[in-house]
Amino acid sequence: MAMEKDSFSFRVGDYECTAVCDGFHAYTEPVSLLFPGVPSESLEQVLSKHNLQPGQWEEFVSPYICLLVSTGDNLVLIDTGAGPDLGPDTGKLLQRLEALGVSPGDIGIVVLTHGHPDHIGGNTTGGMEPAFPNARYVMCKDEWDFWTSGKLAAEELARLELGEEFTQVLPQIAQKNLLPIKDQLELVEKDTEITPGIQVVVTPGHTPGHLMVIIASKGEQLFYISDAFIHPVHLERPDWHMAVDLYPGQNVSTRRQILERAANEKALVHAFHFPFPGIGYVVQEEQGWRWQPVSEHSI
Repeated sequence: MAMEKDSFSFRVGDYECTAVCDGFHAYTEPVSLLFPGVPSESLEQVLSKHNLQPGQWEEFVSPYICLLVSTGDNLVLIDTGAGPDLGPDTGKLLQRLEALGVSPGDIGIVVLTHGHPDHIGGNTTGGMEPAFPNARYVMCKDEWDFWTSGKLAAEELARLELGEEFTQVLPQIAQKNLLPIKDQLELVEKDTEITPGIQVVVTPGHTPGHLMVIIASKGEQLFYISDAFIHPVHLERPDWHMAVDLYPGQNVSTRRQILERAANEKALVHAFHFPFPGIGYVVQEEQGWRWQPVSEHSI
């Protein structure tokens, strides 16, 4: 394996994988975002193990970590990052791919795990053309239908009570970055192998058609879990939903299924928002699970 500041390369069987950071974003009021409604005593007890104090934790600085997979026959990109619109520290994906010797035209498949801005913002160029002109874009049909529905998406998002900007702006950003790729789009409705060794698995809850991606080769596996979990604490307390989970109860169920499978199958795990490079293992413990980053485990 090899780690640079912006990329981390490793293998899953015969497949060469590289975690590529699109940039970073600082979220304010992280407790309200990540663990809304959790009693303060429980929060303090759990967060203290991560050297965090709820009352003093002012921002959560998250990387946006996409994944490039070379199968030998195909170059597959999972998620496209935030693009340049979320702030000055995002939108680095294309230049970092170029640094790896990969041009946009080389990408054969782009998997979009869901329609939030930090996962689809790099779909298009400034001229609103597909950023990856030769790629087949893959997305869950339920996800596409939701974000392109306009009024329905706004009404559902309004239930989260995160403010009018969240309710109105997210569907606008989604349509801006999704509609231009329509002619290159493949919509899936169930768990589907999109190319040999790479399968998308429908994992709803965070959003209606959220996807997990499983890369498998020579008996080894990697689970790209995207936003089913945003912080390592969510592995320890999968019942602590996030303010941005559209269907919290469903996501809690989804999380437990992912955790049980990842631990039982000893799969590598890629988490989009975890500390860079976002690669590690789910470890089963007596009371649940915990995150073991690759820095603590040789891969």
